[in-house]
Amino acid sequence: MWITGLAIALTLPTAAFHAATAQAPPPAGQPLRLEADTTEANAVTGVITARGNVRITYPARQIQATAVQAQYFSRERRIVLSGNVYVLQEGNSLRGEVVTYLVDEGRFLALPDRGQQVEAIYIVPDPNPTTGSNPAAPPAFNPKPEFKLPESPE
Repeated sequence: MWITGLAIALTLPTAAFHAATAQAPPPAGQPLRLEADTTEANAVTGVITARGNVRITYPARQIQATAVQAQYFSRERRIVLSGNVYVLQEGNSLRGEVVTYLVDEGRFLALPDRGQQVEAIYIVPDPNPTTGSNPAAPPAFNPKPEFKLPESPE
């Protein structure tokens, strides 16, 4: 069965540990959205294959990903992304040629293209933030900042 230009929402129970943070797992049955140029679903094998401009969003775990191809193995609860893969989760990012996401474990496994390396960028919080001489970091960009009245000195 071929499905062209369609977004498929896969419902994935999420009773696993959240990989990026020590948060409680999201509620069960949260959707994972898969968009691609073409999608093939095989009811016999339980494999969904998406090809071309693949985009995955999984809000329950704050995951966004892009790739050339993605395969969801429903029985193993595993997603294999291939071809120029980019994954973003809570500010952490991962690039590789093949990235496997183990849904129940909330874990990514990444492999590079031949002769290349995997790139991972992690946000590491400072356990002992210093106060004093270091200037504060600029606030994050907010396209719609809250309106504040100017304050006058008293």
